Amino acid sequence: MATRGPASSAARNRGPALAALCLLLGTGRFPAADALRPNVLLIMADDLGIGDLGCYGNSTLRTPNIDRLAAEGVRLTQHLAAAPLCTPSRAAFLTGRLALRSGMEANDGYRALQWNGGSGGLPENETTFARILQQQGYATGLIGKWHQGVSCQSRRDHCHHPLRHGFEYFYGMPFTLVNDCHPGRPPEVDAALRARLWRHTQWLALGVLTLAAGQAWGLLSVPRGAVLGAAGLLVLFFGSWYASFGFVRRWNCLLMRNGDVVEQPMVLERTAGRLLREAVSYIERNKHQPFLLFVSLLHVHIPLVTRREFLGKSRHGLYGDNVEEMDWLVGKILEALEENGLTNTTLTYFTSDHGGHLEAGDEALGQLGGWNGVYRGGKGMGGWEGGIRVPGIFRWPGVLPAGREIHEPTSLMDVFPTVVELGGGETPQDRVIDGRSLVPLLLGAAEHSAHEFLFHYCGRHLHAARWHDQDSGRLWKVHYMTPRFHPEGAGACHGHGVCPCSGDGVTQHSPPLLFDLSSDPSEARPLSPDSEPLFHAVVARVGAAVEEHRATLTPVPSQFSLSHILWKPWLQPCCGTFPFCSCTQDGGPSEK
Repeated sequence: MATRGPASSAARNRGPALAALCLLLGTGRFPAADALRPNVLLIMADDLGIGDLGCYGNSTLRTPNIDRLAAEGVRLTQHLAAAPLCTPSRAAFLTGRLALRSGMEANDGYRALQWNGGSGGLPENETTFARILQQQGYATGLIGKWHQGVSCQSRRDHCHHPLRHGFEYFYGMPFTLVNDCHPGRPPEVDAALRARLWRHTQWLALGVLTLAAGQAWGLLSVPRGAVLGAAGLLVLFFGSWYASFGFVRRWNCLLMRNGDVVEQPMVLERTAGRLLREAVSYIERNKHQPFLLFVSLLHVHIPLVTRREFLGKSRHGLYGDNVEEMDWLVGKILEALEENGLTNTTLTYFTSDHGGHLEAGDEALGQLGGWNGVYRGGKGMGGWEGGIRVPGIFRWPGVLPAGREIHEPTSLMDVFPTVVELGGGETPQDRVIDGRSLVPLLLGAAEHSAHEFLFHYCGRHLHAARWHDQDSGRLWKVHYMTPRFHPEGAGACHGHGVCPCSGDGVTQHSPPLLFDLSSDPSEARPLSPDSEPLFHAVVARVGAAVEEHRATLTPVPSQFSLSHILWKPWLQPCCGTFPFCSCTQDGGPSEK
């Protein structure tokens, strides 16, 4: 792609330097001199299935901009999320470490942050790629979804906020899209618990009314004070849960600019356009200095709010419309790079936080989740490929070869050391970093991925592990636990938000299930000692690697404990006077 001005000159002058860099890769370090440090644009979709993109085999959805990005860059075919849900996957992406190392995974129960007003989140002692690049003189910005927590002790301490994790500028949702953000959709946040609490409230109300009627008609010998006391307890019970669950849209669905709430509740129909304008503006403001911009899209998470011009245009209903709108947004961001002469000096990366949400659906709207291609399972499933196999596209014209495909196991966690290395920084030496730099692989200086083993968790439960036997070229996958699909024979846990990680909702496998992903990427044919002579040797080798891996884990406080997950009114982000939090983009009173 042609660019104008200084970028074109930089591209022409980069060739000899890059040849030297490729030679120096053999020394084990990429010497990213200041003159060669790229801008970094990271684009992450939410809940996108790998099979939803044309460049990954879809022929029925139109994604020309992302497809062009792949044609002009390097496409990873075995790119893997470090977790199958939003919060832990993004924590691993930001830090290059498995989420359980920072306490961002759960033993059971809640597996993602539930409230802006909770106290859990990415700990301050974790180091993100943004913090390291900020120290290297980069401007650092985050536009879009965060979902890594906000505050700890008070509403304004912002201990988990992006500004405390290396981002100099933030505009977007501190939480994530949920159905509750759309007034016309059924509730999503703790919907089952909310329904139980409402039923208990109704039963208690019926009991209080019965007492009152019996006392009034002389049928029951109950003191009037006891009836009033029971009524007061009922009001307290109802108020204690309705203060949070009754106002989910107001508490969770809001927009912040840096540390200030600028829209509460957010107007979904205008949000995508605002995020796009912010991303383009950030690029224009910082085009004369190295920058890192993380565009964390709200697409394609339910409730799939889509602009009018895209509605009804795809062949796959509302979900397809939303995917095609997402591709348009990506195209406009890439266009901003080109218009500012930055295409050739920018490393651009596109991915999704995990696989498509198979259980998402609506009687009226049909399937609202993505397609995971040939891969089994989806969002929330820690081991099956459909939950963790994601797009991975890198473009840096003149540096990375156009149209190249890499069929080696790679991880979202690898982006951390890759970006740090290219930005001239150093990865932390005081902690375990699970990611491995992709620079040698992307440049073609390395034949194989640096990952021999990768471990796949569902919450804190190890569900599966893979072994890339580089000598034979075979890719083995061992499953220790798998979710029990519902109804039987289905490919997902319908009737649940996502599949559970443990307990009665999973099947323990002894001996474990073994697949050869080299010949069976769909995980349809489990191997046995009779069908695979290496069965016992492979299971033993992977088991030994699991034990070595577990020895690297150290206990840390859980950020998903009940005390962290619960909504706390004193932590709730708010514009205006609490609890009447309300404002529009200009900071004035909301019309809603």
